Amino acid sequence: MTTFPLKRRTLLAGAIALGALPARTLAAASADTTDWHALGDDVREQMRWAWSQYRERAWGLDQIRPVSGGAESFPLKTHHLGLTLIEAMDTLWVMGLDAEFADALEWTKTRLDFAIDGEVSVFETSIRIVGGLLSAHHACGDPSLLAQARDMADRLLPAFATPTGMPHRFVNLKTGATRDPATNPAEVGTFLPEWGTLSRLTGDPRYHDVAKRAVTAMFDRRSKIDLLADTIDADTGRWLGRRASVGSGADSYYEYLWDGWQLLGDADCKRMYDVCTRGILAHQQDRRDGRLWFPDIDFETAKIVSTDQDELASFYGGLLAQGGAAETGAAYTRAWASVQDRFGILPEGYDYATAQPTMVTNALRPELADAAFNLWLLDRSPEWRAVGRDHFLAMKRWNRARYGYTAIADVTQRPMLQSDHCPAYWWSEQMKYYYLLFSDTPRFNYADNYLSTEGNVLRGLIRPARH
Repeated sequence: MTTFPLKRRTLLAGAIALGALPARTLAAASADTTDWHALGDDVREQMRWAWSQYRERAWGLDQIRPVSGGAESFPLKTHHLGLTLIEAMDTLWVMGLDAEFADALEWTKTRLDFAIDGEVSVFETSIRIVGGLLSAHHACGDPSLLAQARDMADRLLPAFATPTGMPHRFVNLKTGATRDPATNPAEVGTFLPEWGTLSRLTGDPRYHDVAKRAVTAMFDRRSKIDLLADTIDADTGRWLGRRASVGSGADSYYEYLWDGWQLLGDADCKRMYDVCTRGILAHQQDRRDGRLWFPDIDFETAKIVSTDQDELASFYGGLLAQGGAAETGAAYTRAWASVQDRFGILPEGYDYATAQPTMVTNALRPELADAAFNLWLLDRSPEWRAVGRDHFLAMKRWNRARYGYTAIADVTQRPMLQSDHCPAYWWSEQMKYYYLLFSDTPRFNYADNYLSTEGNVLRGLIRPARH
């Protein structure tokens, strides 16, 4: 996600958001005696411990299984690309875990190889591997990381060779064969910050240009009320669905419209973000029992089709605040925080009309911590630090397993039922959000920075002075 320098407009938005807080919330925030730096140190120690487990049991493999101590591959089905190593690198660096970072860097320089005859998700591989390598390069400046990011992007490029410019969902890393034109806004429009950065660093405009063409092609097909549906054919540009959502399948499209403006200064992206957000705020808000929600609606008629909320949508309050809708973003984040208060860890699905979970699993998700971090960057309210603290402490209580942190199979059980899965984004996202939220580290520019949808820092890391 994106942040920007604290200018007068931002400070005023923060004051408005604080003024809108209920008196009970303000009183609780002012009475909070949390030692935030000590909490940041705890986050760092949890990262160090989990990394030692990965180092011992799954080194060079994609994802550790924290309950059994085994491993699983992703995004390839039968081959490992060292995904956790790549995702974790800038988090290790910003935490000052320099020996661990150096260990990971050595592995990527000597063992990483993308010439694999296997099919990957273009979207997932870009945000995780291209983004992860670019953020690690930003941290240390090693040119091999930039070369590897470019190598992977080159292998993903064939997916964009469609009549519309919107990419197919899958590509073979060795042959360039592509598959599956039935795609969605997120998988079409979540490339520009990473690929624009790659163009800037290499001097090759192709990466920026294909990403910009894709995001624009999607925007140009919006409905008359400025909403996007959830499924589209990348070859024909024909809509295959009607559901408009801020959750899965759409979420990071809107995020990267804003990010294209904030990171790259692209005025077209700012215009597209403003148009889409006006459409969402005009047609998609629903208040129940004092809480703000964004139901799924028909993208042409605005009729509500589902009150089932996707946990992935809990990031959206932070994005709204970044885009200038501070009060609305704060209200939506508070709605999700109330669900966190109830269950401890957010269920994967929650129906706000019935106040019941529709999916009781949680895949070790970072989205609410993401929103809290971005809101806190804007107004420095202790309310958002408290939301992040509760998120972290619940994770420590329920997600810690013998060999690391694991996803939850049922958040409604006590004790919660664990599964055996640590997604690689855990290393890049919430562990970084927690640490930056609590630690006040000098390795990060809190006034001018950029974090991607995967939590990769592409602007704002501060290298320690050499002595």
